[in-house]
Amino acid sequence: MMQRSFIYFPTEAVEHRFDEVIFESDGVSTTSLLLNKGQDKAIIYFAGNAENVAFTAAEFEQELASYSVYLVNYRGYGTSEGAPSEAALLSDALAMYDSLVLTHESIFIIGRSLGSGVASYVASERPVKKLVLVTPFDSIQSMAQKQFPFYPMSILLKDKFNSVERAGNIYSDTQILVAEDDKVVRRIHTDKLVESLVNRAPEVVLIQGAGHNDISQYSTYYQSISAFFNAH
Repeated sequence: MMQRSFIYFPTEAVEHRFDEVIFESDGVSTTSLLLNKGQDKAIIYFAGNAENVAFTAAEFEQELASYSVYLVNYRGYGTSEGAPSEAALLSDALAMYDSLVLTHESIFIIGRSLGSGVASYVASERPVKKLVLVTPFDSIQSMAQKQFPFYPMSILLKDKFNSVERAGNIYSDTQILVAEDDKVVRRIHTDKLVESLVNRAPEVVLIQGAGHNDISQYSTYYQSISAFFNAH
């Protein structure tokens, strides 16, 4: 559908030095980069809609060295097969979690921007111990409706990524990273999500001076995530 061309911006495969792991879901193969192989605890990272995970892999590898980190290439991204859609991404994410929980002591999840919608879904369906949401939104439908108030987005948008609707089923310890100068996900949309996480109040971290796309370049980004994951 045309609306998906405004949500997904698949990135091309690039050469890199990292291990790759293939996951199968509904007959489609997706590829994730694997960092720090063999650790007891694992992190699954669901990226933004135009993010090439190979470009930040070295930082994840260094900053989260005590965890095996799986950087997900959505369908149609990198060397992953298929085409992206909400239903496909959510199905793939659950299948991946269910596979990794068999080989790791515990699974933590990070979701950034679009990936926060995927991460929220997994946490609402599985007992995820710790969840980090970076520049998250209440729903894509809500953001689109705010931007285009005269269009019936509930009808036009097939992929809604309604995290607010799923928040009542999330029992994870949750950290939310907010970019102070975010021009993509306005604060009102993040605040609505924060308010909907009623089972456990999330830890909200404001990254001073950061924008939507450069938040991970600030030192407090990985420091906050690492401290949150390492806390008992």
